[in-house]
Formats: sequence, structure tokens, C-alpha cells
Amino acid sequence: MGPKGWRLSSPYISIKNEPKESLLVFNANLLFVKELRHLNKYLLKYKWQLIFGLVFVVISNLFQIIPGALVRYSIDLVIDNIRVYKSFQKSNAQSDFFDVFSKGILLYAVLILVVALLRGLFLYYVRQTLIVMSRLVEFDLKNEIFDHYQTLPLSFYRRNNTGDLMNRISEDVGRVRMYVGPSIMYGLTLITLFLMLIPIMLSISVKLTLFALMPLPFLSISIFFVNTIIEKRSEEIQRSQSRLSTFVQEAFSGIRVLKSFTREQESVINFTKESDTYKRQSLKLTQVQALFFPLVTGLVGLSSVLTVYAGSVEVINGNLTFGNIAEFIIYVNILTWPVTLLGWTSSQVQRAEASQKRINEFLKTKTDIVSTKEIERELSGKIEFKNVSFDYPDTGVKALKNISFTIQPGESLAIIGTTGSGKSTIATLIGRLYDVTQGEILIDDILIQEYGLVCLRSQIGTVPQDVFLFSDTIYNNIAFGLATTDEEKIKQAAKDADVYENIMSFPLGFNTRVGERGITLSGGQKQRVSIARAIVREPKILMLDDALSAVDTKTENTILNSMKKIMDGRTTIIISHRVSSAKLASKIIVLDDGAMVEEGTHESLLEKGGAYRELYDKQMQAEEVED
Repeated sequence: MGPKGWRLSSPYISIKNEPKESLLVFNANLLFVKELRHLNKYLLKYKWQLIFGLVFVVISNLFQIIPGALVRYSIDLVIDNIRVYKSFQKSNAQSDFFDVFSKGILLYAVLILVVALLRGLFLYYVRQTLIVMSRLVEFDLKNEIFDHYQTLPLSFYRRNNTGDLMNRISEDVGRVRMYVGPSIMYGLTLITLFLMLIPIMLSISVKLTLFALMPLPFLSISIFFVNTIIEKRSEEIQRSQSRLSTFVQEAFSGIRVLKSFTREQESVINFTKESDTYKRQSLKLTQVQALFFPLVTGLVGLSSVLTVYAGSVEVINGNLTFGNIAEFIIYVNILTWPVTLLGWTSSQVQRAEASQKRINEFLKTKTDIVSTKEIERELSGKIEFKNVSFDYPDTGVKALKNISFTIQPGESLAIIGTTGSGKSTIATLIGRLYDVTQGEILIDDILIQEYGLVCLRSQIGTVPQDVFLFSDTIYNNIAFGLATTDEEKIKQAAKDADVYENIMSFPLGFNTRVGERGITLSGGQKQRVSIARAIVREPKILMLDDALSAVDTKTENTILNSMKKIMDGRTTIIISHRVSSAKLASKIIVLDDGAMVEEGTHESLLEKGGAYRELYDKQMQAEEVED
């Protein structure tokens, strides 16, 4: 047995691309190691696959052992009758004897073939139960992790990078799957094989059994040490490959910057360095892997030599037959590979345990965004902030300081401020992606914490500042928030967001695929598709978080005119650094460094001559210069 991609074979075992683990270790770890106990519920769920798998393993092992006895009988038949056959030389009886003799040999040959075919059939059933079970466990575990991910708050994703989250659901689950499936299958094979075969060998000859099995413990220990080195160097290669892939991805993604700054040559040099590191680590791994086959072959050969030597002595002493020697050599070959797995398994179990530990850490992470009363009701849209302060839990940055305001149902509020003033944080708190540090947020005079999260968020339409579109059609991106698609609603939403004409100009129209993160659309088109996605669900509360930052003034005015109709009878929050976007709102607040410095209507704030008026004058002057 060897690492993935290696192939080992014996007369009765052929294994390819499948790590092997022992059930001895499986039991010791799965039942008693704390981290792996999480898998017990899945084994209980698929207990019938496990039970039938055990039955099929026992039957396949039985058919694996039988050929040894058949070979012994056939060899002894030849040796015992060859002299009789020769004694009939130049006699008519010789031909008759040969017919009988050959039929006996043919019978054994047919029996060996039939037994081999039956074993192959039951090995198929073994894999169809135990390996299928492991795939089902993998499926359930991935779904469990992904479902749990959906419940975790935004702060969790700010603390953990995407690559780490992906590894838990892919690489770590894969390691656990290889542990659960192959470990049970080959572990059961090892245990049942020993229980069935060792008594047979001992009943034939205790001395020959000891000689035959003597090198096998050394084989297992040697494989353990070799495999430990292989695993360590393999992980070094994976890290190097990850760095290399990241470098290449950044080079391709930033190819425009590379060419603009004429840094192609330096990029090639850096790539060569990373590639050279990967090459050296790969060669070091190959050197260790080269030890594997000579080690296995040498120890298996030593076991065969000892068997032939001890067996020959016993034959000379009249205690055994030549058939027994051949039988023992077959038995040694049968035991060699399962014993080899014992050494290989230890590192696999450690990897699976470490992976399951990382999975468990995420599964034990609980969200602090929970509903206190699970209120389910249709919202009117009144929003009230009472002395709200907020610190981001992962960074400690104080984003809001003692904010208070009220929006009546159907009213609109514009939040104006410079970058980092806390505008987007208000939208985040209304959607309850975070909970306030101090103060209270009420919706329809009810604490926001008392609403069911699904009830609350399903009645809020948000256009985020960082637009994200899925790698799907424009139609499906707009319809993303709808429970059931309505073509007329989707088209109307596209018209209201002033993106309908752009969509229809594409050859495939609404069926145009936007590519990864909407790369095939311009920045303005992506924002308008995002607006259409928010308004198509007809939310009670609509939040536009700098939703028009990527469009020009003319397009902005067109969208704002369409928005007047959309905002009618709907509570709307417009977050922007542009004063032009704030004109639509019935009330405006101005933020500076997390604090509310001004509040009023567009006209009253202009008359006041404060921060809003200063921002307005600057933007008007900038527009005049552009014109």
C-alpha cells in the first residue's frame, strides 16, 4: 500500500489510488478519541451498510483463503501421483491414469477460478456498501458544515479567510471520508482475515507460522516511518503549490497592472523562484517514495524465503508436504498487504483526527445573532435608533457613537458622510448582521432582536456597496431574492433600475451569463442589476448603500427619477457620499467619524450652512469643472 497514485498488487489484492486504514485503529480512535466521536451518529445512521459490508468482507475473505488450500491439494496430488504415473510408462494404463489425473488437476483449476470470481463479486459488494457509506457520510458532513456556515454571523467571516473555510468543507472532509470508508473496509478485512487465517496456519504448523509472520511487524513499523516522512513532505509540497497557484492567479488577475508598470520580467523571475522551490520539494518527496517499493518487496521476499526454508526443513522431517509450503506462501502474500496498512494507517488516522478537530471547532462556533421571541409579522417600516453605539467585535473599531433618529413608515432617510464615517454600519445593523454594542434599534416599535431573522431580512431589500453577482444569468441574478420567479416583475425591476436597455442589447438578453463576480458587466451595470435584484422582491424597507457610486451623473438622475416611484409607500434609506442622491430623501442626517453632526431636510441643511452645505458646494464645483 502506498500514497495516492501508487499501485500495489499481490495474487489476491489489487489496490489503486486509495489510502488504507485499519479498523483496529479505527475503533481505538473513533470510539475513544473525542474529536472523532462526531462521526458516530453517521455510522449509526448507515448501520445497515456497515453490517452488510461486514458480511460481504467475511465472505470475500473466505473465498480469498480457499485458493490456498486448493493449491496445496493440487500440488500434493501431482507429487503423490507423479511416481505412479511414471510407473505406468510404456503401458496402456498410463494413458487412462493421465486422463483421471488431469481431470483432477483441471477440477482444482476450475475451482480456483470460480472461487476467484466469487471473491471478486463479493469485493464489489463490499465497496458498494462500505465505500458508498463513506460517500454518504461525506455528503452529510459537507451539508452539515455548509448549513452551519449559513447560520454564523458576519463577524465570523471577517475573522476567517475564505481559503480556510473552503478547506474545512473540501480537504478536511475528504480526509475524514478516506478515514471512515477505507479504514472500515480494510480494517474489517484485516481483523476477519487474521481471525480466520491464523488459526488455519497454526493448525498446520506453529513453527512455520512464526517464521512466515516474523518480518511482518518490521514491515508495518517501517511503512509507518516512511509514510510519516512522505506525509510531511507532501504537505510542504501542497503549501508550495498553494503559493505558486496564488502567485499565478494574482499575475493573471492583475495582468493589466503588470503590463502598465512593465513588470513582466520581474514577475517571470518571481515565478521561477517559486517554481524552483516546488521542484526541489517534489524531488525530495520522490527520493523518499523510492524507498517504498524496495522496502515492501524486500521484507515480503524475506518472509517468503523464511517460509520456504522453515517449510523445507519440515518437509524433510516428514511433518509437512510441498503443498503446505505453497499454501503458506499464498497466505503470507494475503497477509502482507493488510499488515502493511497498519503502519500506513497511523499517519492517516492522525490526519483525519486533525481534520475532524478543525471541523468540530467550526461546528462548535455558535452565532450570537439569535432571536429572543421569533416574532413573525408583516412590517410597516418604522425604524428607530435610540442612542446606538457600535464597535466592530473583530477589530474593536468604534463605528457609531450615540446615534438617534426615527423614520416613519413610507418615509425616506439619506445618510451622508465621508468614507469611514459609519454610514454602511447603519445598514448592517438594520439588517441585523451585527447587534448593537449600546442602545436599541426598534422596528415598528419592537426591538429588532425579537424578530425572527428570516422574517426580518426577507422584508428588507439591500443594495450593498460592494456589489456581488453570482456566476449565472442576469435573469437569475435579478430573481435571486424571489421565492417564485415572475418574468414581468423581473423586467419591470430592470426598467426601474435603468438597466433594461443594456440587458436587451446583449445577444442573449436576460440569459446573458455575467461571469465570475459579474466580470462581464461594467461597474455601473453591476450596480443597476443589484438594484433591480433588491427592488424586485418589493421590500418593506429598502436600503441603498452607495448604490450609485459607479454610475455617471446623467444615469444617476435617470435612476433617481425611477426610484421616486419605487420609494413611494416604502421606507427607504439612501446611504451615499453624493449630495445629489440625498435630494430624494424626506430627511437627511450627516455623519462624521461615527457621530451624527447634522439632521434635517435638504433645504434646511443648506440654509444652516454647516457640514452638509460645505459638502454640497464642493460637489457642485466638481461637477461644473467636469462639465
